[in-house]
Amino acid sequence: MQLKKEFTAIRIIILVILCSLNTSAAIAQQSKYYTINTDGSLIYKPDEKGNIIPDFSRVGYHMGDRELPEIKVAKKVSPATIGSSQQIIQKAIDEVALMKPDKNGFRGAVLLKKGTYKISGNLTIKTSGIVLRGEGNDENGTKLVATGKSRRTLIQVSGDGNPREIKGTRTKVTDEYVPVGQFFVNVEKPKNFKVGDEIIIYRPGTTNWIQDLQMDKIIERPGTLQWQASGYNLTFERKITAIKGNQIFINQPIIMPLEKKYGGAEVYKFTFSGRIEEVGIEQILFESEYANETDEEHSWKAIDFDKVDNGWVRNVTSKYFANSCVNLSKDARYITVTDSKCLDAKSIITGGRRYSFNVNGSFNLVKNCETTEGRHDYVSGAKTMGPNVFYNCKASNTHADIGPHHRWSAGALYDNIVTDGEINIQDRGNYGTGHGWVGTTQVIWNCTVKRAAVQTPWVSGKNYCIGLVGEKYKGRLEGKPDGEWESLGKHVMPVSLYLNQLKARKEKD
Repeated sequence: MQLKKEFTAIRIIILVILCSLNTSAAIAQQSKYYTINTDGSLIYKPDEKGNIIPDFSRVGYHMGDRELPEIKVAKKVSPATIGSSQQIIQKAIDEVALMKPDKNGFRGAVLLKKGTYKISGNLTIKTSGIVLRGEGNDENGTKLVATGKSRRTLIQVSGDGNPREIKGTRTKVTDEYVPVGQFFVNVEKPKNFKVGDEIIIYRPGTTNWIQDLQMDKIIERPGTLQWQASGYNLTFERKITAIKGNQIFINQPIIMPLEKKYGGAEVYKFTFSGRIEEVGIEQILFESEYANETDEEHSWKAIDFDKVDNGWVRNVTSKYFANSCVNLSKDARYITVTDSKCLDAKSIITGGRRYSFNVNGSFNLVKNCETTEGRHDYVSGAKTMGPNVFYNCKASNTHADIGPHHRWSAGALYDNIVTDGEINIQDRGNYGTGHGWVGTTQVIWNCTVKRAAVQTPWVSGKNYCIGLVGEKYKGRLEGKPDGEWESLGKHVMPVSLYLNQLKARKEKD
């Protein structure tokens, strides 16, 4: 008995020592790209041009500064006893749209009681302050079934119109080089602006930029399109937070260098009155009818947000859709997608299908999500200007890769993504019709993958792979610049870049 007690004591001592060693190792593995001070603040370490990993903390619903709200029920709906429930749900949505919003901009929730709702067409939300809510995203809760053979989006949430420049406000950025991560630019005419103005930083596409990226030399195959400067006029939406002399301070960081040698940049005020806000989809199971594993004549997307500010999708599950659970289109901003699943897509496995959580807008957050049988599960499209964040998500049985997909996206963080497939940031060459460089300021942080390729474009910034557990491989094309790699095979501290930046910002504010 005494021997057993001594052995147990020895085991405890060994465990304590091992834990101590692991803690020391973890502390030693703090990323070299910034330092966490004892007070929780962050010191970023710039490169030779002043670029840093940008602050990704201002994404999602109200920039992460508010919890997702619980909106009171305004209408209750039960499934139709015969046929499609589309009309009764749409009628309830339209009735809530006529209600007066409260002081926070909420009109109310349409509650879909438990049961199965067949939808032969689609449902639309076009007014601010409306939530579509079920009573659970499983077979025992609320299920919406997209019936029939038409390719369509089941739930479309959208405002209308487009951004409109306010004439007479455009002025030039005077900086020779504005580095990634900076929160201000110098302009010729600061008197054109005031604090609170919504602005666009306009960065023109130029022929010499296309040439330096070598995107005028994509290896040809049938259908390949070389990049044209006119197709790469990039716009970054921002809000002015302060003006000091000729410096305009902004609410989101610069996410790709602004360089005079590539046309510099301009700033102008804009309006976008057609965007709606404070809308949500929650607690629903979505299914698409299908004929067989490769059937494509059925619903493609469960949910699409466009021309929306400050919205959310939470606790939803989609099954069998050919394309996506949630698609955030170009003009969707500050959307949180959380605790949701995209499962068992049915389609041919080829291009244009199975983009499970697809982000094409700005300042969006996808977190705590899962996918199966997808292709590009956590993905952004052409000219997607962030910051955007994918955090704590999983993908299994994947058929392609995670990451920016094509034609130059800027400013995305893939944080704690786990997949049995690949994450890639690279020159995709003549994939598609000439995908080329997928983008810049793409950050992979503490992800676990089968393998990853991370390259940095010839010009206009860097891409990062930090704390990756998985195989590093060269990517599709040889001879491309390597990305910024750190701690391959071992995660770094902090565990989550996004959460650490969010915590530091809130403590500072």
